[in-house]
Amino acid sequence: MVKNYVEAAEIFFKDLVGYVPPGMAPAICTAFIEGGKYFTEWRNEFIGTLLMVVCTFSAGKWIGQDDMNIAWLSHAAGVVAADYFGGGQHVNPAVTMSMWALGKCSYTESYVRVSGQMAGGLVAFPLFHAVADALQMPPFGGPEFNTEDEDHSREAFLSEFGATFLLLWVVYLVNWEINFGTYHYLIKQTLTAAAVRALIEFFPTAGPAINPMLATTWAVWGSGDMSMPSHFMHYFVYWASPCLAAVAASIIYVIYAGGTIFGSSLPIGPFKGKSAKVKKH
Repeated sequence: MVKNYVEAAEIFFKDLVGYVPPGMAPAICTAFIEGGKYFTEWRNEFIGTLLMVVCTFSAGKWIGQDDMNIAWLSHAAGVVAADYFGGGQHVNPAVTMSMWALGKCSYTESYVRVSGQMAGGLVAFPLFHAVADALQMPPFGGPEFNTEDEDHSREAFLSEFGATFLLLWVVYLVNWEINFGTYHYLIKQTLTAAAVRALIEFFPTAGPAINPMLATTWAVWGSGDMSMPSHFMHYFVYWASPCLAAVAASIIYVIYAGGTIFGSSLPIGPFKGKSAKVKKH
């Protein structure tokens, strides 16, 4: 009798594992690190990622299939809506990397946030594919490039680096450097949405992703067998490049505005305060 129970449990567990995306279990467990100290951040990143995927990937697929202008407007509205209803989370490991480098969040919080983002992405793509299938709408696509072509891979690396670097500077400027007054939030999110769309158009080589989480979670679903990407070039282009760009952007920002990089001061800068003093003279 015990053997039958064990066999039934084995079958149940095997079926369950077949439905759970790879990496989902550790991503969920991460939410409870340090007694759940950062559970709220994990939850918000998870929800924010779900919203970001459905609000932005639906542009051109579910909305504006035949009109590029409508698709662009839908994408912009999606960026604003996802941020507003998601609570203004990072929803991008490269952004989290920069916030950690700048001392805006600890390593542990950063790790938990990225886990929440990954969990959200791993759920989002199969979930919204099921929705599209049920409603007979076009399925979402995702960022891809030819990993077997070394020249193309190098171009993809540079493309993701440049796009991520510029995206982060948009984040710095509209969030920390420019105040738009009464309608600050609406204006800065609209500008961010426009910048994201422009970067997608100007840096198309790697898809683009401009977000390591989107690239990998899409690859898990898009592979057809729910497995993590096995080619090292995927991680070189979609993770190493954006993370290096995040550190580079953070360093330049600290040189300009002051602060620390991973807790250490830089020997040059800040120039922001100096320029103000020069103007006074």
